Amino acid sequence: MFKKILIANRGEIALRIIRTCREMGIRSVAVYSTADAESLHVRFADEAVCIGPPSSADSYLKISNIIAAAEITNADAIHPGYGFLSENARFSKICEEHGIKFIGATEEMINLMGDKAAAKSTMDKAGVPTVPGSEGILSSLTVAKKTAKNIGYPVMLKATAGGGGKGMRAIWKEEDLEPAWESARQEAKAAFGNDAMYMEKLIEEPRHIEIQIVGDSQGRACHLSERDCSIQRRHQKLTEETPSPFMTDELREQMGNAAVKASEFIKYEGAGTIEFLVDKHRNFYFMEMNTRIQVEHPITEQVIANFDLICEQIKVAAGVPIIGINYFPTQHSIECRINAEDPYNGFRPSPGNITIFHAPGGHGVRLDTHVYAGYTIPPNYDSMIAKLIVTAQTREEAISKMKRALDEFVIEGVKTTIPFHRQLMDDPAYISGNYTTKFMEDFVMEKE
Repeated sequence: MFKKILIANRGEIALRIIRTCREMGIRSVAVYSTADAESLHVRFADEAVCIGPPSSADSYLKISNIIAAAEITNADAIHPGYGFLSENARFSKICEEHGIKFIGATEEMINLMGDKAAAKSTMDKAGVPTVPGSEGILSSLTVAKKTAKNIGYPVMLKATAGGGGKGMRAIWKEEDLEPAWESARQEAKAAFGNDAMYMEKLIEEPRHIEIQIVGDSQGRACHLSERDCSIQRRHQKLTEETPSPFMTDELREQMGNAAVKASEFIKYEGAGTIEFLVDKHRNFYFMEMNTRIQVEHPITEQVIANFDLICEQIKVAAGVPIIGINYFPTQHSIECRINAEDPYNGFRPSPGNITIFHAPGGHGVRLDTHVYAGYTIPPNYDSMIAKLIVTAQTREEAISKMKRALDEFVIEGVKTTIPFHRQLMDDPAYISGNYTTKFMEDFVMEKE
């Protein structure tokens, strides 16, 4: 087992990893930018190293500084958390070259699954259902037009290096294809330095449902059932739940088996997520694989007894084999991502000083956060400041518990998305479980 792990991240996920390290008897090293000097992850780690100024490019994304911090503290492993360098193939390779275990996917695996076109081709070979679409990259607009005609409109144009909804265009008729082709390529080039595009059939009334998997170094994998992530704004998840209210026992078994098949086919090692689009007829299609821990991993931990996914990541990285059985939810859990944003003004970011902070508590309530009264939220990073997770025996009880927890949650000094989530919990479509990824298109915030 590792003696010391450096956490190449910040905020709540860094603190989450530090806590598990402490429970496992492993020393932890926090890294931080000058903007994060007062963050709780810095205070609670066994050691802390400043790696640069506030800019991510000069701190959390600066590989040379992170490797130097690992070497001077004699860390024998690095946990990247999510975001930043967690799916950076070059970083994974450099860790290996320096004799430091990267607690995540290998360079080869990140490259294979990070390119959406290559990932889809791999899943086709594995026998996992994929969305009908182009055979790899579209070489020209002419090829795109021919492909769209063969697939049948509506279609979705996607950047192969895409993420966060950038480089994606829904196209409903042929005359809209050319302008969408040009704008999507320009956006992808600016965001990712890569304007390569591919095309898929547009799935109508889609649900975004992902399956949590864990694979070990012996080539075995298991799944920990599903999470429904369909409530999104601009392809960014706002809240998640497990089990999905849309799922049936038969579909859960089919999707779980497909995720395990996919993971074992590529001999995936570590924690990862197979993400699917599910249409209104409950047909499911592979969308992508995330080769890292997910923001929403706590709800899976809450409904599966005594399972710590961060602990499992660390053990698998150290060569410990998985038990090899699949897991299914025994309760219902919901997570609300609390962002420092103003939901009454287009979710505009709201960095600044937190003057009052009162955390909710009670039975079945979990709060993952790195902030506190007096903490200043810097403007340099993602706006998520907390994850509020509730767990109950039924979905109805979980929603009721979340309402109570949100009513107790007080953050003053900055705007947050707490009012949005509170309104969501009273929304008839959400309460019924009858929602899709298009839910936010019709959602209107009540007046403040």
